[in-house]
Formats: sequence, structure tokens, C-alpha cells
Amino acid sequence: MHTRNLSQNLTVSSVGYGAMGLSEFYGQTDDQASLQLLYKLIDLNITFIDTANLYGRGHNERLIGHFLAGLDQSTRGQLKIATKCGIDRSPDESYARTINNQPDYITFCCDESLKRLGVERIDLFYLHRVSQATPIEESMECLSRLVREGKINNIGLCEVSASTLRRAHAVHPLTALQTEYSLWTRDIEDEILPAVKDLGIGLVPYSPLGRGFLTGKYRKNSDFAEGDFRKNNERFSQSSLDHNAQLLDVVEPLAEKYGCTPGQIALAWLLAQYDKLVPIPGTKHTGYLAENAQAADIVLDGSDIALLNDIHQRVEIKGGRYSEEGMKGVNS
Repeated sequence: MHTRNLSQNLTVSSVGYGAMGLSEFYGQTDDQASLQLLYKLIDLNITFIDTANLYGRGHNERLIGHFLAGLDQSTRGQLKIATKCGIDRSPDESYARTINNQPDYITFCCDESLKRLGVERIDLFYLHRVSQATPIEESMECLSRLVREGKINNIGLCEVSASTLRRAHAVHPLTALQTEYSLWTRDIEDEILPAVKDLGIGLVPYSPLGRGFLTGKYRKNSDFAEGDFRKNNERFSQSSLDHNAQLLDVVEPLAEKYGCTPGQIALAWLLAQYDKLVPIPGTKHTGYLAENAQAADIVLDGSDIALLNDIHQRVEIKGGRYSEEGMKGVNS
């Protein structure tokens, strides 16, 4: 596995792992199977694991903490763990959430994450969403203090605008921006990606496989079980899937050309966009985990990169990526 530098003091595998699905949102979960998959990360030299206090209301962090506790010190030292705070979920089973960026809340969440993960220091700590109620400078001062106290090593933001990114970076250097970015979600390319590159900040795309769509495995809404949030997501309605398949009509021939899968083409394209970009695809299957890792070895021709760069000019993706509730705090 190749490595990339998100910052001068944070080097990770070129392809990371997004652990959210091990706790919720993508159908049934199984902790024992999840632990087996996490151990497979070591075999594949995937060293970057992404979680959040939001996922499973702490379950995801506890699961990763259990995994880390079973490793020898040398192996544990190779892994870099990113987690997040800033979204306060309803205590019941609803999707309702509020954005809370108050310093006291950030500090509380950091301490709780440290306990659940069982670590002395968090490698990368993100503000999961940004609130209009708290100036970003105030939140960043708190995060900077957590760095000085030795509780976190690096600071990141998620789903923020270019102007918010610049304001935050002026308070304390940011290591990474995490945002949705893939062949079917290109919103950041106009203003945010140029700002990331200008500031020299790492970029961590989540849902780099379009929540599985770019693998070509999901053509029907009926493919999704109850409990899988895609079942009721606008972008995965049958009419949207039928329309958005035009994108696969371009990706799948390229997969044949390179002797790989459509998902690997999607990841290889992302990796070609920026040398400090590290995607974090998630999966519950070890076979797909290995497939994602192998995408780091695929080098696309310049002409094929150009073809994919321009595909959004011909194929306008149908359907919003989140519900109104889910869009709270995005690009604030």
C-alpha cells in the first residue's frame, strides 16, 4: 500500500477505511464480523480508520477501541484514528440532530471519544458539522487548546465552505477537510477544492464510491434492505438510479480497459485529483476491502482522467445526497 501525507506529521495509507457502516445506516451489523474485517486492514496495510461519536451513538468508537485493545503496541502504532464531534443526536432512534460547536461540548466529546477508543491521543479530530450559532474561530481556539493539551494531534473540518476553511486555518493550521466527493458528487470543485490545494490541506473524501453506486452493483432500489438509508434516499429512488446509470455507461468500459472494477476506476480517478487526497470507502465485506485497497495501484491515462473530469458536463446526477435533516450544517 502506498502512503500519502495529509500533513507534515500525519502520513497514512493512500486508501483509508470509513467505519460508519459497521454500526448503522447500511443494514444489519455484526460485531464479530466487523472485528474480523478490522483485522484485515492490517493485512492490507490500510492504516487510516475513520469513525465518529455520532455513528451508532458511540458504538462505532467502542468497537474500534475493542479492536485496538487487542493489538500489540507495534501494530497499534501504525494505525491512525480519526474521529469527530459537533453533531448532537436525539437520544431516541430518530434521525433528528442539532449542530453544537460550543467549546464546552467539543471538550466533553473529545474526552468521551478518548475513553471509548481507549487511546491517550486522537490522531485527527474533526468538527463534524459547523454551526452558524458559534463562530468558527471560537471552535478552533478550543480545538487548538486540545492540541496543546496533548489530547489530539491534528484538527480537521467536515463539509465547510472555502471561506469557513480559510477562517479556521488562520486560527490554527488544519490538517484535513473531509467532505463528500466522488464521480457523482462534484460540488467542491468550484471553490472548495482550489482552497484546499491553495492552503496545502489534506482532503479526505467520504462516500468516494457514491455509497456503492459507482461499483455498478446497485441498479434497483429493491437491492436495499429495510434499515439501509439508501432505500429511502432520493438519489437511490428507481427513477434516479435509472437516470444516473448514464455515469456507469462511461465508467464500466474503462474498468474493462484496465482489467479492474468500476469502483476501482472511481477511486483511481479520485487519487489522481490531488496528491494529499485520501479516500475512505467503507464496506462490511473483506473482499471489497481488498478491492478498494488495490485501487491505489491503478494509474489512469491522462486522456481517461480528462474524460472522467468532464463527465459531469454530460451527465447531470439526479437526486439530493441527503434529506433536509441530513443537510444541516453542510457547507456552512
